[in-house]
Amino acid sequence: MASRPSSTVLEPAAGKTTLRPHAPECSPFAEYIPEVRIPHAFWKRLIDILGASLALIILSPVMLIIALLIRLESPGPVLFRQIRLGRYGKPFIMYKFRSMRCNAQELQPLIMHMNEKQGGAFKIRHDPRMTRVGRFIRKYSLDELPQLFNVLKGDLSLVGPRAMAPYDVNRFDKVEYYTRFAVPQGCTGLWQVSGRSNLTFDEWMRLDIYYVENISLGLDLQILLRTIPAILKGDGAY
Repeated sequence: MASRPSSTVLEPAAGKTTLRPHAPECSPFAEYIPEVRIPHAFWKRLIDILGASLALIILSPVMLIIALLIRLESPGPVLFRQIRLGRYGKPFIMYKFRSMRCNAQELQPLIMHMNEKQGGAFKIRHDPRMTRVGRFIRKYSLDELPQLFNVLKGDLSLVGPRAMAPYDVNRFDKVEYYTRFAVPQGCTGLWQVSGRSNLTFDEWMRLDIYYVENISLGLDLQILLRTIPAILKGDGAY
């Protein structure tokens, strides 16, 4: 197996002076990302724009109520902004409804021993940083509705591997996991409709790699149709 890339996502890998044309200079793991042609790229982007726009129009009253509940329960901003890595490892700011206390990120090092997942995932079923509103919107994935704005901006697609934070990607222990960055990252994907946090980290990565290797318009539509039942079920969402 090839040696593991540099442990720092936002710095060039040691000894690497050239990158693939598609990869940003800030991506030291570019050499591990295969070239993947998306035959339905035009239709995928069209569905993204139309789908995100329609969803924002329909769900705007729900989003307003969630915003008000967040403001009433705890001080701090309504939206949580975090750097995530998109296609080819390109960083962007992702939006979510805030579901935790304002200092949640600062508290994370203090509760690392409570992490229930291996690999590049940090998950606690009963996270003490979570608010009451946050616990509800997490269960039904309502905290992720602001990501529809990321879709309109082109940061995300409606369907694709879940966008991860640099800190989590730094903890990858297998080179093949970087394959997931060969396609646009998404709001929903095989992981979300297959059990989410009930799966192991390796199972999550295998589903992402399967998506990359079998990407098609049909698979995207199948995942979209499975997303609503998965959200209503709320299984593995926390």
